[in-house]
Amino acid sequence: MAATIFITGGTRSGKSDYAQRRAEAHPGPLLYVATATPGDAEMAARIARHRIARGERWDVLEEPLDLAGRLPSAMAGAAAAVLDCVTLWLSNLYFAHGEERAPVLREVEGFCRLLPTLTAPLYLVSNEVGYGIVPENRLAREFRDLAGEANQLLAAAADEAWLVVAGLPLRLK
Repeated sequence: MAATIFITGGTRSGKSDYAQRRAEAHPGPLLYVATATPGDAEMAARIARHRIARGERWDVLEEPLDLAGRLPSAMAGAAAAVLDCVTLWLSNLYFAHGEERAPVLREVEGFCRLLPTLTAPLYLVSNEVGYGIVPENRLAREFRDLAGEANQLLAAAADEAWLVVAGLPLRLK
């Protein structure tokens, strides 16, 4: 059984850098699990910059939806993996399921059941979206609530949980 490490924080808090540094401490090949899709030119450029910054040790799995189905085989031979980011995965699932919360939470629960079977450490990067003001529209409020519930499920299932603020990691669990 390999460890699952849940890392959360606000936007640009340093959580992805922290996850990458932790993963790179493991000798051997690494896997980056990307849930983002290049929906526009800015996002495509962002993805390209991140790919260059990671370097040659990293293989990439681009999977916006079926993490439970694709992650185990993709991790074969990897010393560690970083899944970045949970929040985009949730967003992808939310829209794929017609903005219904229940099927998304079922997917997260199934993913949590998968975690103890993984053969290498997995660093889960997720945004803490509930720190700000209450959003003005229904969609944003529902997504904020969904992300909070999913983060709670994932943090509970993880072996470690970290909050990154201003680049400083704080161990929660």
